[in-house]
Amino acid sequence: MEFTIKNAEEKDVDQLKPLMLQYIVDFYQRPKPDEKDLEELILSLMHNPSVGKQLLAVENDRLIGFSTLYFTFSTTRVKKVAILNDLFITQKWRGKGIGESLFRKSEQQAREMGCANMSWQTAVDNVKAQSLYRKMGGVDANEQWIHYELNL
Repeated sequence: MEFTIKNAEEKDVDQLKPLMLQYIVDFYQRPKPDEKDLEELILSLMHNPSVGKQLLAVENDRLIGFSTLYFTFSTTRVKKVAILNDLFITQKWRGKGIGESLFRKSEQQAREMGCANMSWQTAVDNVKAQSLYRKMGGVDANEQWIHYELNL
């Protein structure tokens, strides 16, 4: 089993959309987004790398995972910061080091963008992901911050 990690390109859109739908609908049980909107998001990141980027795990020209980074700014750090919004590996390929590789490549991309830090969240019941994130050096920031959300 050999895989590579690469930046998403326009030729990947047709494979990336169903993978993202699997992540959104099947894994997180969210409503299915409009596929045109999803494609616009993917293309927007490709054309605006200062806003964010997607990294892909590829095995024999087939996408088996992805991560999504968004870049924003921190007033308190007076620097750019990265948000690892998504990290998803298809079921068959989990436990084979792909998540770790995607994470490390995302971390590298954030460093190259001059980010002060990279932050992320995971579901409380996603114990496997929590284990991976601790292994990668992640620290539970809930002791410092309370997360709020307002649906618009």
